[in-house]
Amino acid sequence: MTLSIRKTAAAAALSLLTAFSPAVAQEKDEFSICWSIYVGWIPWDYGEQKAIVEKWADKYDISIDVVQINDYVESINQYTAGQYDGCTMTNMDALTIPAAGGVDSTALIVGDFSNGNDGIVLKGSNNLADLKGQNVNLVELSVSHYLLARALETVGLSERDLTVVNTSDADLVSAYASSDVTAVATWNPLLSEISAMPDSHKVFDSSQIPGEVIDLMIVNTETLEANPAFGKALTGAWYEIMEHLSAEDETGIEAREYLAEASGTDLAGFNAQLASTHMFYKPDDAVAFVNSPTVKETMQKVAEFSFQYGLLGEGAPDAGFIGIETPSGVYGNEDNIKLRFIPDYMAMAAEGKL
Repeated sequence: MTLSIRKTAAAAALSLLTAFSPAVAQEKDEFSICWSIYVGWIPWDYGEQKAIVEKWADKYDISIDVVQINDYVESINQYTAGQYDGCTMTNMDALTIPAAGGVDSTALIVGDFSNGNDGIVLKGSNNLADLKGQNVNLVELSVSHYLLARALETVGLSERDLTVVNTSDADLVSAYASSDVTAVATWNPLLSEISAMPDSHKVFDSSQIPGEVIDLMIVNTETLEANPAFGKALTGAWYEIMEHLSAEDETGIEAREYLAEASGTDLAGFNAQLASTHMFYKPDDAVAFVNSPTVKETMQKVAEFSFQYGLLGEGAPDAGFIGIETPSGVYGNEDNIKLRFIPDYMAMAAEGKL
C-alpha cells in the first residue's frame, strides 16, 4: 500500500466538469462514504473495523457504509457522480473536481493540514532559488504543483523561470535516483525516501505554508441538509476515532499500530507521518481553524492557481467563478456557491451536543 495516491486528482478534473449532476436529495437512512489511503484519512478504516462508525450510526437510527477505494482520483469521481454521500479529499481537489463539476459540496470535517508532508528536494544545493533554470519533476496539476508555485513566490521566481516535467508518482523515486533529474516536488512517504538520498536537500515544505493543504471529509450539501443525522453520526464517530488515535495509553498505541500496518509501514513510520501532519484531534481546534480568515485566504490562492491552469472549466471567466462559502465570507460568485466550509457539526462535537 502507498500513502501517495491522495495528490493526483487535479489532473482528472477537466474530464468531470460537466459530466455529472447531483441527484435530488431526500430523507433516507442508508448512507455511504469512501476514503483512500493517506495518514489523515486512514483513521476511517480504524473507525469501521472497531465499529465506531456503526455505533454512531446506530445512535441516529441510520447506517453508514465505509468503503476504501485504492485509486484516489476514482474515489472523488465516484463521489462526484453521486455514488457516495461523502468522500475524503484535499481542499484543492474539492474545488477542482466536484465543485467545478457542479456538485454543491460541504467540508463537514476539517481533519488536518499538511505540515511538512509535502516538499521540494534539490540535488547539490540547499538554496531554493537555485531551482532557476532547472527541470522540476512532479505530478502536474497536483497539490505538489501548487506547492511549487507557492515556494517560487517566496524567492521572487515563477514557473517561467524553470521547466516542470510531469512525472507519475510511481516513477518519482526512480527518476530522482538518475543523474539527469535534479529536483522534485512530492509528498510522503516519497518525500522522506528522496530526501534521504545522497546530496539531497529539502529546500521547501508545506510547513512553510501552514494551513494551505487541507484534508477534508466532503459531503454532498443537499444530502446533508436533508439528513442532519448523517452529519452528526459522521462527526461524532470521527472525534471518537481521534480520541483513540491521540491517546498516550494502550488504546492509542494499539490504534496507531493498527493504522501503521494498514498503511504498509511500521509504528515509527506512521508516527513520523503524523508528526508532519497538523491533526485537529479536538473539535474546538478545527472550529477555530475554520472560523479564522485563513480558510478564505487559502481558497482564494487555490482558486487563482486552479484558474491559471484551467481547472475551473473552460467557461470560467476568472478565479472567482465558483463561490466558496466560509465563516469569514464568500470568495467568488455568491450566485454560484459550490463549496462550503462550515463549523456547525464540529461545534456540536466540541459542545458535547452530538
